[in-house]
Amino acid sequence: MRIAIPVENNDISSGVCVSFGRAPYFLIYDTETKMNQIIANNAASSQGGAGIKAAQIVADQDIQALLTPRCGENAAEVIRAAQITIYKTAGASVMDNINAFVEDRLPVLTEIHAGFHGRGDR
Repeated sequence: MRIAIPVENNDISSGVCVSFGRAPYFLIYDTETKMNQIIANNAASSQGGAGIKAAQIVADQDIQALLTPRCGENAAEVIRAAQITIYKTAGASVMDNINAFVEDRLPVLTEIHAGFHGRGDR
């Protein structure tokens, strides 16, 4: 299964980014092959609509799950339309979250916020 995680830096030892839409990078991890790749989030510098654009970037990666601490309404709609399940991360370590996901210990993210809509809040 391929999963995506918003990350602060461009390597697997990075921390999970608290902002989905404005995360600098996304880590794509394959739980079967244990291979990973980092993709830049070109939406992070958008004036508006970063969450929607970031969600489309993730959806285009053929993933089945998104692991994130939070997600805005508009981004969640795009993610769900792509039939990707959103899980809530636990802690800042990417590898800890990957292991928790593989062990079925991460809950589905149910608290979707309204979004920050250009306020730049994180």
